[in-house]
Amino acid sequence: MAWRKQMRARVLEEAWQLASEAGWDRVRVADLAQRAEVSRPSIYAEFGDRAGIGTALVHRETERFLLGVAEVLADHRDDVAAALEAGVHHALAEAARNPFIRAVVAATRGGTDALLPFLTSRPEPVFSRAWDLVAAWLGEVVPGAPRGRREETADIVVRLAVSHMLLPAVDPGEASVRVARAACAVLGTVGKGK
Repeated sequence: MAWRKQMRARVLEEAWQLASEAGWDRVRVADLAQRAEVSRPSIYAEFGDRAGIGTALVHRETERFLLGVAEVLADHRDDVAAALEAGVHHALAEAARNPFIRAVVAATRGGTDALLPFLTSRPEPVFSRAWDLVAAWLGEVVPGAPRGRREETADIVVRLAVSHMLLPAVDPGEASVRVARAACAVLGTVGKGK
């Protein structure tokens, strides 16, 4: 079991490296097997196929990404607007910094990356997990706000943040201010969240 877990981690790390360097279109199972020093049959047994590797990689990166966002939101619990602004700013900065996310986003602009469906047409894990995170956080910091408003706010935050990642229209700092302002308007709160 330990070998399998290590093999899985090595394959995903090599897939991350290859996708970061050349885009998901250039990731081949044979290359992953060679770089991770495992057999192709072992990779197929673990992941099913190349799409299974892509799904596992997106799940792993989503976990890492949302952990960072959750930490930022937790650090600003006393001010909803400031927390949302900081959370969106962190998300946009991480998207610009992380070579894997940059590769996926750059490929979406060129329309060639086969990893895009994992991020857009299949809501799990990216959209739903991000929505769950923001909605749960809002439930904790503004429990008196109507549930429907909190859910609508979570939807707006996630969709606008992803939109700014894929097609930035303004400076990331300004984008985070705009998203926070729109979210607070829907939520019916300004500034202090409790």
